[in-house]
Amino acid sequence: MSVPAGLRMPEELSARVPAEQRGSGRDDVRLLVSRGTEVTHHTFRELPGQLRAGDVLVVNTSTTLPAAVNGRLGGQRVVVHFSTRGEDGRWAVELRELRAAAAGAGAGTTVPRPGGPPGAVVRLPGGEHLVLEEPLDPEGVRLWWARVSYADVPGLLRRYGRPIRYGYTERDQPLSAYQTVFALPSPDGSGSAEMPSAGRPFTAALVAELVRRGVLFAPLTLHTGVASAEAHEPPYPERFEVPGATARLVNAVRAARPAGGTGGGTGSGMDREGDEVTGAAVGGRIIAVGTTAVRALESATGPDGMVRAASGWTDLVITPRHGVRAVDGLLTGLHEPEASHLLMLAAIAGHEALTRGYEEALKQRYLWHEFGDVHLLLPPESTHTSHC
Repeated sequence: MSVPAGLRMPEELSARVPAEQRGSGRDDVRLLVSRGTEVTHHTFRELPGQLRAGDVLVVNTSTTLPAAVNGRLGGQRVVVHFSTRGEDGRWAVELRELRAAAAGAGAGTTVPRPGGPPGAVVRLPGGEHLVLEEPLDPEGVRLWWARVSYADVPGLLRRYGRPIRYGYTERDQPLSAYQTVFALPSPDGSGSAEMPSAGRPFTAALVAELVRRGVLFAPLTLHTGVASAEAHEPPYPERFEVPGATARLVNAVRAARPAGGTGGGTGSGMDREGDEVTGAAVGGRIIAVGTTAVRALESATGPDGMVRAASGWTDLVITPRHGVRAVDGLLTGLHEPEASHLLMLAAIAGHEALTRGYEEALKQRYLWHEFGDVHLLLPPESTHTSHC
């Protein structure tokens, strides 16, 4: 299913370097705002004016790992993408081939290669190695479970790894370019194989401004695995944690809404331009920063719509048929029309709103991918506000 149908992203709209190398800072990206089918255009620095006191931004605190490591399979140079640590100590890995232009330097971008075979030994830096055992998914060949000779794989990655990079980027970047302002190290060294990129444009100053205006933040963690950059497969199971404090905050904000509302209107403590107005904020909207935050929060939400503290593995794939129970809006990057993430966006915003937003993004030449522009999907504005 292609969503939106018929739309294609021109290759020249890929963001090839981080925003701070194109302009003045991380928040120097464009912000497309969809309220239903109404579309407006902004800079990301104008985000505070698009939100209201009482709104909750749900953010992913996973740190990005330097998950790409050079290796050798027999006489062939390969790159190992370390995706996810399993409960039994194995790691899900993807083997990639270096592009010809990068093979001499041992860095740069990669191209897909078939996984396996079982028992294959990949030599790693520092005299270590891994042994491929079996595909992660019996139907697939991309990701394989592997045993690594060195127990401290996060330590191995810190010493020899670099961020995963795909062919649309211009050059290698330092790991710092792939960390968000929300990233917190895990006690066991776990993290994301690829950056939870929707949080990338936030700066400490912007977060402080949002807090000053009454926007709330709710942290959770979902460690992202290696994406399927070419095949656009649905996400594999990933580790997540929704703390009790986040569950309580989301439930309390939703319970404070007027009956049947999603905090609609422009009068819950701020006007559209972000100026403070009198009156306490009522229950606001729950806005996930990134598809990873949606997946984690919805995995912790019961059939009754209540969010509960939860941790473990989630295999949840959100589609329009499945729907969402806890999330009202989403701040996310722009996804290629074949990407499975677009089914989640359609579940939150509806197909018509999503199509309208992407038509505008293409018309106005927004930039795609992890260093690109961002899209804020909100419910349509209500004609009734708390000023009435």
